Amino acid sequence: MCTGVALATSTSAAARADAIRSVEEPEPPTLSRAALFVAAIRSLLAYVSVSLYVLIVGPPGMLLAVLFDWPDVLYILGHGGIILGLGLVGIRYRVVGREHVPANRAVVFVSNHQSNVDPPMLYRVLHRRLHFIYKAELQKLPILARAFGIAGFIAIDRRNREQAMAAIDRAAGALRCGASFLMFPEGTRSRTGELLPFKKGGFIMAIKAQVPVVPVAISGARAAMKKGSKIIRPVTVTLRIGEPLETAGQSLADREDLIEEVRARIEGMLNEGPIPKK
Repeated sequence: MCTGVALATSTSAAARADAIRSVEEPEPPTLSRAALFVAAIRSLLAYVSVSLYVLIVGPPGMLLAVLFDWPDVLYILGHGGIILGLGLVGIRYRVVGREHVPANRAVVFVSNHQSNVDPPMLYRVLHRRLHFIYKAELQKLPILARAFGIAGFIAIDRRNREQAMAAIDRAAGALRCGASFLMFPEGTRSRTGELLPFKKGGFIMAIKAQVPVVPVAISGARAAMKKGSKIIRPVTVTLRIGEPLETAGQSLADREDLIEEVRARIEGMLNEGPIPKK
């Protein structure tokens, strides 16, 4: 039986949250016309290249995964596509706190959300077989939906509460079987860099499965992709990984305390600012 580290009480968690004031990120710098044109060309090249990559390697990858019961091939191909895409648009990242990721143990990574480049970056950095709960609308993309199913990703329809809770229960079961998940509890991208209210789903998953929650703070990604824009700008993003919070011995009645503690830790890491270049 796992031993847990007691979470802070709701009073101490709230006090810590009050003591840490979220810093709103400055607006991304305006690119010159020439730089914006280059970014647009690189973005178009990335969109086309990654789409072709999925169309070319996706079907044989799924065939290998099914015939040989080898879902790892999809993760390998997924990482390859991410390396290709991020490289073409010039996205770089600096990471601190890798040592806080528990070895050989399932966890729920909980991160703030700034832009569409967040998921692929975190997929690349956090875990070689990271699982997602993804929007049910993506099931309209046949190759991706099939690959997601084979890889063990779980679709959720937030408009249907019953289906959403069933998806959370399936994810908790996968966690108990050793699968780690990434969650964005804000539910959407922040326009200012300040944290939005946290939804409870990821924390309920963690408590039901009795696995740790690992807070993650991402900053600088908002400059890569303005909300509503398809152009991806070349930037260097900061990723900070915090110490895990145990949920062993916790019940669903403790979820608000857990949310407050994780939120306070993410705010604290965001306030540390960018990681300096070595």
